[in-house]
Amino acid sequence: MARLLSMVFTPFYLPIVGLVVLFFFSYLSMFPWTYKLHVLLMTYLFTILLPTVLIHLYRRYQGWNLIELGRRERRMVPYVISILCYFTCIYLMERLHMPHFMGSIIIAALLVQIVCAITNIWWKISTHTAAIGGVGGALFAFAEYLGFNPVWWFCLVFIVAGMLGTSRMILRQHNLAQVVTGFWVGFVCAAVAILFI
Repeated sequence: MARLLSMVFTPFYLPIVGLVVLFFFSYLSMFPWTYKLHVLLMTYLFTILLPTVLIHLYRRYQGWNLIELGRRERRMVPYVISILCYFTCIYLMERLHMPHFMGSIIIAALLVQIVCAITNIWWKISTHTAAIGGVGGALFAFAEYLGFNPVWWFCLVFIVAGMLGTSRMILRQHNLAQVVTGFWVGFVCAAVAILFI
């Protein structure tokens, strides 16, 4: 069950979740379905598919399994791969003049990745809980922008974060401090990126 939770709530899904929420609960819902699908497909390509495939190829090339790749000193190349893919997605969104809200979600996810990568130089934190923390931070920021009460959504985010953090500890990938720190790094990075960038 812990392994399944870690696979379902992989850190790469933060941008897609954010965009889907925007497309259903903000003024962006008025955009045509073809436009929304185009944006979601482009986001999926550069924030999920491409990083996942490239990291998998890197892992296979090194001859490591997933547990071995999880060691702190081996995580830097996967971080660089995902950061470059996210930068590419942001660049394309800017070139296509997409609305700021859309790009801010990718920028928030990128900021989370960068802070996790820098922290990884001396201490390993959970990117899984950083991603769900990013969802919470984005929810907080968009509640401020759009003026809605996010209490029930926060409850859901905290429940998922608790389950995910527990699963990462059960799998012996992180300790409690790394899980909690990851969550708050994601929360603060996403909130700051969306509110101020």
